[in-house]
Amino acid sequence: MAIRQKTLMRLAPWAVTLFILIMWEGICVSFAVPEFLMPAPSAVFKAGLATAGPIFEHATQTFFTTLVGFALAVVVGLVVGAVVGSSPLVYKALYPMLVGFNSIPKVAFVPVLVVWFGIGTVPAILTAFLISFFPVVVNVATGLATLEPELEDVLRSLGASRLDILRKVGLPRAMPYFFASLKVAITLAFVGSVISETVASNLGIGYLMMSASSSMNMPLVFAGLIVIGAMGVVMYELFAALERRLTGWAHRGAGAAL
Repeated sequence: MAIRQKTLMRLAPWAVTLFILIMWEGICVSFAVPEFLMPAPSAVFKAGLATAGPIFEHATQTFFTTLVGFALAVVVGLVVGAVVGSSPLVYKALYPMLVGFNSIPKVAFVPVLVVWFGIGTVPAILTAFLISFFPVVVNVATGLATLEPELEDVLRSLGASRLDILRKVGLPRAMPYFFASLKVAITLAFVGSVISETVASNLGIGYLMMSASSSMNMPLVFAGLIVIGAMGVVMYELFAALERRLTGWAHRGAGAAL
């Protein structure tokens, strides 16, 4: 029974995806939907095959800028989150500013970044960093801020310094929050890269989609969307597997399967 359930859980995403593609194809064919409005999956597949080389080149650029921006967000977010979460005073002082910064649409930063750094890779990296920075900070800070005061009192009575508590108890305690934030941050990083590429780049999936849409090549636009979605799913699953591997002790029962 357990084996059957695990098999169903593995097959469920593929079955749902296949069902959606079949329905999508059926609707487009049955209602003769114009290709420039909504291309059928078969047309998207043909466009992807016909432009596989350019798509790969642009996808490589997007993947590179996304990973660099995401790596910066992880490093800076981990440091800032540790500082914010380890001190109630700093938490109260900086948290409103972080929330306000996150409320600003990141696309508004792109023109500023273009003025500072020009058109190209750097604005895409920084946009990916800006949009994926906040989840890491919030989750790490929350993990540290929720450390039980009673536990801190016990550790201090045993001679542990504030740094010892942070290093040996606080950071390990925050690891489930941290790895959970990575799954959110990596998908947001792709959003940031594509946003910047559509506005201020001559390379990347975002640029490819804008060029294709200007010529009403909607199958190629949807091919770009599918490539972005596929990269996001792969990276999400990678960090989900890493989370289960390194923080399995924090998941019990049905929650461990998520």
